[in-house]
Amino acid sequence: MPRAKWRTTVTHRFTPRLQAGFEWNPNAQEVGFIGNWIATPESEKTPMVNFGTSSDRIGTPAGPHAYYVTFAKSIPSVKLGPYVSLNYSEFDHGFNFPFGANYQISPGLTTMFMNDGRKSHLLLTYSKDNWSITPMLIWMKHPGISISYGF
Repeated sequence: MPRAKWRTTVTHRFTPRLQAGFEWNPNAQEVGFIGNWIATPESEKTPMVNFGTSSDRIGTPAGPHAYYVTFAKSIPSVKLGPYVSLNYSEFDHGFNFPFGANYQISPGLTTMFMNDGRKSHLLLTYSKDNWSITPMLIWMKHPGISISYGF
């Protein structure tokens, strides 16, 4: 996992539904474009539909990108937010199907189980105002941490 060991992303939200920026993976001397566009915000009856691109999943070499469409729909009565994606992987030269779910433990504390189309990960996020910290269990065996700040 050397490419994913250290990663910095800088994004700008151009509109409430469009953000873009760059991802830097210094171990791989890799800089790439990332972006997300919410085509359809979630409503009471319809899921959120999001299109995006980023470097390919954890464990792939530097260079390949992924392109995806994600469908997500919260279930407020059980504090659950499942999602499913259709992802084109340049590394695999084909499609895979990431999926997962967020569960709100309490205000500001969520857990997420996710499968990137090949392997599973577990995250626990504590968020406050414009920052968050996320301990992670990558591939269900490698510990990691993500720190985010917005301004």
